[in-house]
Amino acid sequence: MSLKLKCLFLVFFALNFSFSQDKDAVLLKVDGQPIMASEFLRVYNKNLDLVKDESQKDIDGYLKLFTEYQLKLKEAKRLKLNEDKNYQREFARYKKQLINNYISENKVTDALVREAYDRSNLDINAAHILVRLDATATDTISAYNEVLALRNRVLKEGFDEVKAEMHNGNTIFLEDLGYFSAFKMVYDFESAAYNTPVGEISMPFRTQFGYHVVKVNDKRASRGTITAAHIMVNLSSKDSLRDPEQRINEIYKKLNQGEKFESLAKQFSEDKSSASKGGEIIPFKSGQLSSIEFENQAFDLKNDGDVSKPFKTAYGWHIVKRIHLKPIESFEDLKASFETKVKRDSRSKLINEAMVAKLKKKYKIDYNAKAKSYFTSILTKEFYNRTWELPDNFNKKETLFSINNKIFTYEDFGNHLKTAQRIYTGKNTPFTSIIDEEFKSFFEKSIFQFREDNLEVENEEFANILKEYRDGLLLFDLMEKEVWNKASKDSVGLETYYNKNKSKYQWSDRVDVVMASSAEKSNMKKILKLMKKGKSEEAINKALNTSDKQNVIFTKGTYKIDDSILPEGFKVKKGVSDIYTHHDAFHVIDVKAVMPAGQKTLEEAKGNVINDYQTEIETNWINDLYNRFKIEVNEDVLKTIKTKIGH
Repeated sequence: MSLKLKCLFLVFFALNFSFSQDKDAVLLKVDGQPIMASEFLRVYNKNLDLVKDESQKDIDGYLKLFTEYQLKLKEAKRLKLNEDKNYQREFARYKKQLINNYISENKVTDALVREAYDRSNLDINAAHILVRLDATATDTISAYNEVLALRNRVLKEGFDEVKAEMHNGNTIFLEDLGYFSAFKMVYDFESAAYNTPVGEISMPFRTQFGYHVVKVNDKRASRGTITAAHIMVNLSSKDSLRDPEQRINEIYKKLNQGEKFESLAKQFSEDKSSASKGGEIIPFKSGQLSSIEFENQAFDLKNDGDVSKPFKTAYGWHIVKRIHLKPIESFEDLKASFETKVKRDSRSKLINEAMVAKLKKKYKIDYNAKAKSYFTSILTKEFYNRTWELPDNFNKKETLFSINNKIFTYEDFGNHLKTAQRIYTGKNTPFTSIIDEEFKSFFEKSIFQFREDNLEVENEEFANILKEYRDGLLLFDLMEKEVWNKASKDSVGLETYYNKNKSKYQWSDRVDVVMASSAEKSNMKKILKLMKKGKSEEAINKALNTSDKQNVIFTKGTYKIDDSILPEGFKVKKGVSDIYTHHDAFHVIDVKAVMPAGQKTLEEAKGNVINDYQTEIETNWINDLYNRFKIEVNEDVLKTIKTKIGH
């Protein structure tokens, strides 16, 4: 297992350990720390389907895994890895992300999810006009009037004409946006686009970027999800015999000659992730790939089985085949993923506002009725140039408001106002408006923070998930320190391990070949004769291929003898082979060199050696942990668990 995969496995494994504080029987103690039976049972049942090793499904086998997990956590805390600043920062970042999934307002969320799903059934082609406006700007009327004037000009003169004159890419933008769907734009812009009929231009509306109008050119049904296959030739092909464009055109000729797409993909596609599957790639929707050209070529195919002409992207030359087109999925199937998107989208502001209202009902809140008027009275004109300070006689301990038993003071709000000065620099916003706006902002921030601080107490599921990640992250840092880094950086130990285990690291038999491929056996016979006469690939191509027909393609490289590109039953022998049938085509192989199995050097085997050395280090380290910490198992409780589970 590679280091990266092992890291991912460890975190995944750690995340599946959940904990409980149920008052039940103690199953084991790790250095005196009790672990409850219910905790072990939850872990066992949660991971049962993920465990492939039957021995680990056995209670005793799984208890060993569980115990070693607890030993590692104990060691991590002994080393005080939980006090590391990087660890604490990473955990705090995750906690913040997780909290967002629990602080929500379901009714508003559900409505936004349904709206987003309905919109995702339509793709909109639009253009827009934007007059940039700073988020804190006070002179918004002139920007509004400017975008309105541009709208009127577009209605009379046309979008392209006004764009050519007015677009400056700085303060004024007139842009074609192409097709987009839900979640591709900020929510206010998306709503304006979906609410504007085709052929019309919306009235001005505001986003954080400024004032816009949107011109809707077209609305079409979503293109759905397409399953496709492709044959790809890299722009810098490993095969030195052909340039990429020539190679793809040769393959396209063979397609037109009636050869199977799947067989040609297996033979010649340089996208190794899909070649063995006949070129088939993971299904995708419009906007999901990093290549618009590839998407358009695929979606433009009208029927299942249709094949494109060769085309070029940033990744190479392609021929794409449509296998199946699936309309957009049902709301029920997409609801969960759409809910996640909604919570991350700019529309989440609506959810937050609804959540504040809900929390106001949940908690006991007391306000100081005199607070707003007091703070209005102490603001001065210095507030507008960021030099305002709290007065000397400021009563910082006075209560501003309380949420349950937590008191928020004048000092808390005063510090908030000092920070907020930057928003109002150079403006003349009335003091009463400033206090109203900033009190609302401070209260919302405070009530959310109170909810966050108490979420572990209020929500058991959140508490469990948070603890799982806390321990999993800690275990990751421990393994990196004690196992992975030691194995990769200990050059002396690595060389010693390699020398003791050389027999494990061997090359398999390989061949250096030039392979000729043709769909017709009669052509292959001609090719065989020419190859046996020592004719070059260039000469054979010239003799067999024409401008209209591709009768032979050559492939050159070094392969293991069991590589799928080579025919089954291939006889390893230097020189020109007989004719083989493979992937619905005929092949002759000129073996230039045979490289028999042999010893790999340390450098050649380094990745595998590091992985194996890690395993040895970890085994010895765990044995040391067993010696360092005392393990006590309550055999009576273990027997009860076995009886309950049926082992």
